[in-house]
Amino acid sequence: MNTRPRLTRSIPFWLLVAGSLASSAAGAVVLIDKLGTMETALTAGTATGVEVYVGQIWAVLGAILIGVGAIGLLLAFMLGALRAFAVTPQAQTAPEADDAIEPVDQPEDHDTTEPVLDGAAR
Repeated sequence: MNTRPRLTRSIPFWLLVAGSLASSAAGAVVLIDKLGTMETALTAGTATGVEVYVGQIWAVLGAILIGVGAIGLLLAFMLGALRAFAVTPQAQTAPEADDAIEPVDQPEDHDTTEPVLDGAAR
């Protein structure tokens, strides 16, 4: 019996997929917003240092979040592919018992004629 759950029922797998998608989406929103603000301010000629230089850092953060999300999705796909190749463990069978059971040799000084009293029968 396989004790590991299927990958489609694995909560950490789905957390990886959802977190990767969320990271990519958040990065795309930040990147598009900051690049749009910078483009509007630069073409209008009203750009300030805050819009240009701080906007660049925010755009880089958005690109990093997109990259992290893409790496997470690739890891999830790789995990799914590796799980497809995993071998399920076979059930082990007990070895067949011999029909002829050999008697156990007892030492000659062992006397079994008298019962052993342990004090519990009193």
